[in-house]
Amino acid sequence: MSHATQPVGPAVDPVPAQSPGPVALAGRFGTVARLDPARDAAMLWQALRDNNEVWTYISSAGPFADEAAFSAWLVERVTRDDPYFYTVLDRAGRAIGLLALMAIRPDMRVVEIGSIVYSPALQRTPLATETQYLLARYAFETLGYRRYEWKCNSFNAASRRAALRYGFTFEGIFRQHMITKGRSRDTAWFSMLDSEWPARKANFERWLAPENFDGEGRQRVGLSALNKA
Repeated sequence: MSHATQPVGPAVDPVPAQSPGPVALAGRFGTVARLDPARDAAMLWQALRDNNEVWTYISSAGPFADEAAFSAWLVERVTRDDPYFYTVLDRAGRAIGLLALMAIRPDMRVVEIGSIVYSPALQRTPLATETQYLLARYAFETLGYRRYEWKCNSFNAASRRAALRYGFTFEGIFRQHMITKGRSRDTAWFSMLDSEWPARKANFERWLAPENFDGEGRQRVGLSALNKA
């Protein structure tokens, strides 16, 4: 069909993306696997129980009064297809983090990474970064998404820095976007596109490579620097 003089976007393959599934994505530092409350609940509770601040910017959950409440919440999570929750497991198989693929729109080939809850044992570690690499690779290369979103409370400075470090592009602030835990939330939006993924992937892999770490485990080149370059 021809168009008149109005501009239109480029043609896009109309085949929908796939929905997330119960995969185990293995990396060098750990594994990202489908949330399994029977396996994960007790370990996650031990990793998170004394760190209520990790729940501050999670819009609809936490902190939890006790392990029973937390476990019940996890059990309810796996009844849902959106958000679709995964657990971060270290090399020893210990559950030390939680996150989800969400706002899943296969027809538009758009998905969001969110509900990121990293315990202190996971924060600022190579596994924390590898987790983001594994899920982004899964979303783009296996599931076929063309837009990968990151959204966070505009006050969440750590999340905004992380998005930029991982190679997302800041798109703006949605004012009074949500009411979360009885408070108004402005939301910062970031995205990564399938056309950008090959370069971002190469930077993730360069950063995660053994030669990028010295004998003390310190990075030689930062991921932010690689993505800025």
